[in-house]
Amino acid sequence: METKTAELGMTARDRRRALGLRQEELADLAGVSIRFIHSLEHGKPTLRLDKLLNVLEVLGLDLQVVSRT
Repeated sequence: METKTAELGMTARDRRRALGLRQEELADLAGVSIRFIHSLEHGKPTLRLDKLLNVLEVLGLDLQVVSRT
């Protein structure tokens, strides 16, 4: 079973590719490093939330928090 961070990383990667962006281009647009994009796309479990939100904004994605109860 894949972790939630791996799922998030795959979603971000798939969206980046669908938009025709290279990792370098996405990093520039989001104001983060290429290393951050690589870490995100590979499911790193510890990422800065502010940077993650910047990347998701550029990709046109939203992060949603849903109660399990």
